[in-house]
Amino acid sequence: MAEPVREAPGSRTPGWREAITVGAIVVAAVLGLAVLTSAMPVGLQDVVFRTPLAIVVLVIGTVGLMAAIARGRRHGGG
Repeated sequence: MAEPVREAPGSRTPGWREAITVGAIVVAAVLGLAVLTSAMPVGLQDVVFRTPLAIVVLVIGTVGLMAAIARGRRHGGG
């Protein structure tokens, strides 16, 4: 039989509190961006809504986040 995997001291899996915190931060960020977008002049709003700008921002943000996570794991973070 295989031995159970032991966690390093002080490490634990994120739980519901962390998930709710991250969710609240994401919701606040989206609402903040919606308010900022509504305050823009109509010409800039057209650029935001009629071009793939949101997709480009999401791709760049996702790649940056994944790179930060990978960098943290390589350096012993978790």
